[in-house]
Amino acid sequence: MVFGTKKDVFFEKLLLIANNIEESAKYLIEVKVKNVSDLKEIATVMKSYESKGDTYIHELIVDLNKTFITPIEREDILQLAMKMDDVLDGMEQCVAYYEMFSFTAFDEYIEKFVSYIYKSTIEIRKAMELLSNKKLLDMRMHSIEIKDIESKCDELLRVSIKHLFAIQKDPIKIIQHKEIYEMLEKISDSSQDVANTIETIIMRNA
Repeated sequence: MVFGTKKDVFFEKLLLIANNIEESAKYLIEVKVKNVSDLKEIATVMKSYESKGDTYIHELIVDLNKTFITPIEREDILQLAMKMDDVLDGMEQCVAYYEMFSFTAFDEYIEKFVSYIYKSTIEIRKAMELLSNKKLLDMRMHSIEIKDIESKCDELLRVSIKHLFAIQKDPIKIIQHKEIYEMLEKISDSSQDVANTIETIIMRNA
């Protein structure tokens, strides 16, 4: 497919969605929790990021419904937006569980998961910048990096759960930490879904 030089409204909206995801992950990695009351504020902030993302998705769907010709398949545009939204929804849900479990201390595994997730969102944003500039083939390096990060999260899940059962005796804490580890790993799975959609778009259009 041959693209024009003008910026496309759909690609620009996808970039807005990606920027919002990266900002929310950056907030998550930088936030400091001192007490239980901080968790409610953090959950509120993450909910605002999630709501902003929902607004972008809604606007994108409205534009798709009004537009006869799209730069790539409309299904691919919507799929890409929804898969990115899954990443944001996962982060918002995880923070809600932080509050529910009254998590005020995050172990090295949670911190590592969040670091990996943030790196994935950076790669997603970079890919969407390339899409916005209609440089589809250059997107592949970022999809490869996202998949590599997901593999690291798979390994981290195995290591974290093994360590958890080795050192933790409180069954409630085991359940809570295992739940959080698995939720964080699922966010990396959602990032990989974004990478897979990027690969599909490259294959169909580059």
